[in-house]
Amino acid sequence: MNVIQKRDIEKAQESIVTAINPSKRIKDLEKRLKFSETFENKVALADAYLDEKMFNEAIEHYQGSLKDVFKNDFYVLTKLQEAYYYTSKFKDSIATAERIIDNPSFKKSRSSFLYGMALEKNGDLKKAEVFLRNFDAPYNYFMERLELARFLVRINKIEDGKGVYQEMVNESENMSKQNLRNNRHLIKKAKEELNQLS
Repeated sequence: MNVIQKRDIEKAQESIVTAINPSKRIKDLEKRLKFSETFENKVALADAYLDEKMFNEAIEHYQGSLKDVFKNDFYVLTKLQEAYYYTSKFKDSIATAERIIDNPSFKKSRSSFLYGMALEKNGDLKKAEVFLRNFDAPYNYFMERLELARFLVRINKIEDGKGVYQEMVNESENMSKQNLRNNRHLIKKAKEELNQLS
């Protein structure tokens, strides 16, 4: 017999309310931060702002949490970098990524991908290509590889771009059903964009 604990019910109710009214989550986190200005509360509120695409508010709170023992916190720096990227502050995004570039978790992270994208926006195409090519791995990183193919086409490496698109399409024929379901829309885009180049 399954015993449903009160806390589990409260969590489920909270997630339903958040889905219906996302601003309630932010208001609750703002209240929590006013009550107690902890690192965790600052970051939780910044994360909520980032989720709601309130990037400037997210930046402010991530920056505010980078103090004392947390001044080089990997997680916060990755999120700050992301918020800078989505506000088109590419130089700030690059500078933030370079604070964590030596962390072993950086290489295949979303931060590394956004770093490559920001480098392109900043005109450093060779370095951008190095970082974006890190994601060219079979049966993985479909979103990143789609962006890599687009990048290669943009910098006039059309055949390389076609090759990445073609690999994605070929892999779709041998994928597990789950993997295919998760990446169907990306593979469809790869097919469409490959056909446009042919």
